[in-house]
Amino acid sequence: MAEKRAVKVAIVGAGMSGLCMAAKMQDAGIETFTIFEQADEVGGTWRDNTYPGLHCDVPSRFYSYTFRSNPEWSRLLPPGNEVQSYFTQIATERGIRTHIRFGTPVTSAVFREGKWWISTAGGSEPFDVLITATGILRVPRYPDIPGLNEFAGPMFHSSRWDHSVSLQDKRIGLIGTGSTGVQITAELGGKVRGLTIFQRTAQWVFPFPNPRYSPITKAALRRVPVLSRLGYRFWQTVYENFFAKAMVRPGLRRRLVSAMCRWNLNFSVRDPRLRRKLTPDYQAMCKRIIAAGHYYQSVQKPGVDVVVDPIDHIAPTGVVTADGTLHEVDLLVIATGFDAHAYARPMEIIGENGVSLDEAWTDGPQAYRSVAVPGFPNMFMLMGPHSPIGQQSLVIIAENQADYAMWWIERIRDGAIDAASPTETATKEYNEQMKSAMPQTVWTTGCNSWYLDKHGVPELFPWEPARHRRLLASPEPSDFDVQPAQA
Repeated sequence: MAEKRAVKVAIVGAGMSGLCMAAKMQDAGIETFTIFEQADEVGGTWRDNTYPGLHCDVPSRFYSYTFRSNPEWSRLLPPGNEVQSYFTQIATERGIRTHIRFGTPVTSAVFREGKWWISTAGGSEPFDVLITATGILRVPRYPDIPGLNEFAGPMFHSSRWDHSVSLQDKRIGLIGTGSTGVQITAELGGKVRGLTIFQRTAQWVFPFPNPRYSPITKAALRRVPVLSRLGYRFWQTVYENFFAKAMVRPGLRRRLVSAMCRWNLNFSVRDPRLRRKLTPDYQAMCKRIIAAGHYYQSVQKPGVDVVVDPIDHIAPTGVVTADGTLHEVDLLVIATGFDAHAYARPMEIIGENGVSLDEAWTDGPQAYRSVAVPGFPNMFMLMGPHSPIGQQSLVIIAENQADYAMWWIERIRDGAIDAASPTETATKEYNEQMKSAMPQTVWTTGCNSWYLDKHGVPELFPWEPARHRRLLASPEPSDFDVQPAQA
């Protein structure tokens, strides 16, 4: 057999995607990779988020790598600490930690002389391939509210939760009612001195129970691993054939999801006044669908108040709404999400001819099949622009994208090519096709969500996730500018 070339790969980020990429390379017999992680532990968003009530909104069996099932999940929708433990276990048991440089943020990645030069505080070194695995829910977004820094009590973003602050004796002000705000409310409602929810937009909540797995079930999963794989396939089928199709195609499924959300609200909230506050004015799934079993029960507990008047400013002792009311609180929690369009930023990435990624994306982020960008050879993005994050488990997305990157890495490793990047034409055609298909999706039916780019267009995949998987499983070398290997 011909000897394979040694390929040095730089992975930026040790979250779910970065660990996935590392495992795929290990399975291919590649150990010449380095993971740069700015924090001191793996896990990404699951490491950073530790707020009360945190859980994954994708079933645990489906939020698992295909190459590593986990029979120890405690619930259908796993608690956040279990998800984090799952990733830390994988990093340890596969020996990935020896490849990670913790506490090492990448300041820049520059492509020159056929290599990616990765710069950190410790210097610069060359790599053959660059993988960005920086995630989408990592850069906290703070609201632009006058006086936010004037609040006299403790205040923090939900992803920077301060566990030294007691909760039970506090009147808590919660700004934000997305998935995080709903989970915090479901956990704290009725358990603290007071909880005031400042709601700018009501959310549709899908009735998704979260039962525990019994000891018998766990024992069976340990003894018969195929049961975990069957569970994975079951939930994959549910997501891809029910929720995903409802999101990207009008029809019965979309109407059924809407009906279930409306039934959940009407059945759970008896007070007409409160029900009106909690009723959205847009279609279900236009924003990220929220799966919660007891949110409506918690929001009706004593001491919980939903305020729909817009916030005017923050005072030292509380929140002042537009009607002039001061809502006194002792603790302010900011649950306004993340900048989902940051991608690899603030790391500077410079491709061929000195063109930066920011310059290439002047009109907004665009990629070829969500993984590659023209003019940036041998760079592959995990969770890149227009990944199907709205209708699919992020774990299977990462696996599909990592497999695609591996296809090109193997071409380099075999000595067939030195570098490859998608052509401008192929990338433009692909993005035009997506733009044409977007109006049929639920995300364009009229709501303001974090899915939208600066032009108001959803930065999502407008077709079923199975199509994304097929696209990545069938690389088209003719769509790429390929530099043959030097003899």
